[in-house]
Amino acid sequence: MAEIEAHESKLYGEFAPLYDRIFGKLFYNRIERVIENLDIPAGARILEIGAGTGTSFPAYPNHCEVTGIDLAPDMLSRARQKIQENGWHHFKVMEMDALNLKFSDNSFDYVMAFHVVTVVPDPIRMIAEAKRVCKPSGRIVILNHFTTDMPVLGSMTQAIDPLTRLLGWRTDLKLKPFIASTGLTVENVYKLSKTSLYTVVLGRKSANGFHPVREL
Repeated sequence: MAEIEAHESKLYGEFAPLYDRIFGKLFYNRIERVIENLDIPAGARILEIGAGTGTSFPAYPNHCEVTGIDLAPDMLSRARQKIQENGWHHFKVMEMDALNLKFSDNSFDYVMAFHVVTVVPDPIRMIAEAKRVCKPSGRIVILNHFTTDMPVLGSMTQAIDPLTRLLGWRTDLKLKPFIASTGLTVENVYKLSKTSLYTVVLGRKSANGFHPVREL
């Protein structure tokens, strides 16, 4: 089956207004907690991959500089509207492919990927690009659902993968193989609650004194 890019999915294009009403409310609280936990310092340069309609934007502190990218023009249009309406001077958005970032090496202190690694056609390449544009001391932050290793539930989520791909995302991505393939130096892996379906991965471009997490 051919891969479906984010901008080709109706959920990420034609239904941009509904995205805010439905997914925005579902996603925002957990994104806010992840950003708060980072304690982002003043002057930090941040890249958010798959920024969409700017659902996450209110969670960022005013003292950082955030660039959001996405391939869906309708989503970015709504993000620009939010920036203008709120008078946010620390945000800008650009139409750009996450698999081919138009930024120089070592440009950002943080690279964020919220609910996007299972949407892009090639998540390994996306992380390779994230590592390239991240500063040597920078952090790569991933928040996403990954397929469970539990036999029954894992089999069910993989079984519906062909259907979810028609809607624009995959359900067969497993955490351990994904991390191993990216070559990220993982600082921490955690869930926001015991019952959460979503996993937070805090990674670094290089070791810098940290040791990879061996048991994810």
